[in-house]
Amino acid sequence: MSGGDLLGTSISGLLAFQRALAVTGQNVSNAATDGYSRQVADLVTRPPTPSGDGFIGNGVTVNTVQRMADSFITGQLNAATSSNSQLQQFYQLSSQVDNLLSDPTAGLTPALQGFFGAVQGVANDPSSTPARQVMLSQAQTLVDRFHYLDQQLGNLRSGINTQITNSVTEINNLAAGIAAVNRDIVLAQGAAGGQPANDLLDKRDTLIKQLSAQVNVTTVAQDDGSLNVFIGTGQSLVIGQTSVPLSVVNNAYDPARKEVAITTGASSTTISDLLTGGTLGGSLQFRNQVLDGAQNALGQTAIGLAATFNAQHKLGQDLTGALGGNFFSAIDVSGPRVLTSSAATVTAAVTNVNALTTSDYRLDFNAGTYTLTRLSDNTAVYSGATFPPAAAVDGLTFTLSGAPAAGDSFLIQPTRLGAGNIALALSDTSRIAAAAPIRTAVATNASGVPTNIGSATISAGSVSNTSNLPLGANITLTFDPNAGGAGVPGFQVAGGPPGPLLYDPATDYAGKSFSFPTYGGISFTIGGTPQTGDSFVISNNTGGATDNRNALQLAGVNDQPVLVNGTATIVSSYGQLIANVGAQTHSADVNRTTQQALLNNITSQHDSLSGVNLDEEAANMQRFQQAYQAAAQMIATANTTFQTLLTAVRG
Repeated sequence: MSGGDLLGTSISGLLAFQRALAVTGQNVSNAATDGYSRQVADLVTRPPTPSGDGFIGNGVTVNTVQRMADSFITGQLNAATSSNSQLQQFYQLSSQVDNLLSDPTAGLTPALQGFFGAVQGVANDPSSTPARQVMLSQAQTLVDRFHYLDQQLGNLRSGINTQITNSVTEINNLAAGIAAVNRDIVLAQGAAGGQPANDLLDKRDTLIKQLSAQVNVTTVAQDDGSLNVFIGTGQSLVIGQTSVPLSVVNNAYDPARKEVAITTGASSTTISDLLTGGTLGGSLQFRNQVLDGAQNALGQTAIGLAATFNAQHKLGQDLTGALGGNFFSAIDVSGPRVLTSSAATVTAAVTNVNALTTSDYRLDFNAGTYTLTRLSDNTAVYSGATFPPAAAVDGLTFTLSGAPAAGDSFLIQPTRLGAGNIALALSDTSRIAAAAPIRTAVATNASGVPTNIGSATISAGSVSNTSNLPLGANITLTFDPNAGGAGVPGFQVAGGPPGPLLYDPATDYAGKSFSFPTYGGISFTIGGTPQTGDSFVISNNTGGATDNRNALQLAGVNDQPVLVNGTATIVSSYGQLIANVGAQTHSADVNRTTQQALLNNITSQHDSLSGVNLDEEAANMQRFQQAYQAAAQMIATANTTFQTLLTAVRG
């Protein structure tokens, strides 16, 4: 081998190992740099020179500096990061609602218990002004608790709006950064003859990972080295060197509800329902799956309480002798949001709290057809050429005012406003209707002495409506052995609905119930054995300050299954709300723990490939240094050989 060949080969080794040492030094220097991928100098043999003695090697060269990264693992890491961020955000927000509703002091349960306990206190002593004042105070506490919980949920809703705005700002900044790095990569790799711009590729991967923490992304590599980024169901966020910014817009129905939109050309499209993953996806998921339902369910409880308690209160009589009115103010349940080109409006009213759901509804008018959709299960509950429907829908009746135009759409949220709008209608303790508006008694003479000679009795009586109340005159029931004709015994009725009331002492002595539907729905029971002419009198309840019959019915509202199609009481409906939110929170906790373990596993795989191992780098440094020194020694040997040849030629 000639000295020149030896020198060239040695120099190639010197330069190659110098580059390898530089790459190793770069790795060591960036061992703690976030997002840095380990680099490796790819050493390859230089093309040999053919000769009569065979192919003579020409040394080594650095083919490229390879970045140790795997696109598949990187994609998995981004997906896991996105899922983990979504679950963490969803859990963090859901746990706030769970803690709020289930709080043993600040939750609704203690306020409900305190209120119905006070109602029972009035039932125990209906003439007591202090007991009545306690009932009003506890009622106000209950109303305030509804307002507090609704306000806290409203604050969370405002917080979600802020989070959406912040996430969109961060996404836009990251998208712009990715587009700028795409441009730099294309230019750098073009200038380097296609060699990879490793540091820029690391920077772009870091930006995409940060973007994944905000929203789920997919990427598609381009031939020029740039990377296209998509979100949602394929909406473009970065195309080559251009980013497509997102924007925050008001919901079409509710200006207080923020949505995410993407603008392409002159058109803007809301894409909130298409976004998943990341902090943004977790916030949107929480709002749709937990917050909306919780606020609606809390409103359902408030509406159910107010409607049921008011209905029973109206069947009572207060200390002034007047029929009871609303105890709680009537709640506006419409909550309509309108997306129309006309002046038409739609309102709703609750006619049956038993059938009331927690769903929102949307009314659309297209091609002459009205379609009412229950949004909780996306079911069309009414469709027709006229509106409103003849029958109530889910316990609601609707009223359409004005003529809608084609394409008009109305969002109705029957329970959303319930907890925030509930209020007391009473402030005067004397207006609490603890008594029943009617009383029953045996007939008496002018001296107040009972005139009946039989053993018949009549129950205290109750009412179920307010028709023909107060009574215009007393209703008298007089026993007649031939009241029904042909020897059929019963009571003749005077002053009330047409009789007779058939009653046979031989078979009905244990008790038989009667009612007058058109007279307050008065119900009573007669038992025993009357004698001819024995009478009972049903009259207005005068001087009934100590009467607690309606107060007992009011206290019983707490135990009545008046919600969810007769399966839930006021208290248990709230318990179901707590259970539902708790189950979602627990599920999110389990899922986030699992996802965190998955993220840790994928991160370990990524780091094992791309991370810098200082022990390995130290070994490489020693190996490359020895090779470098050997190459330098070969250069010295080549020089000695060359000098020897020159001396021989001269000699």
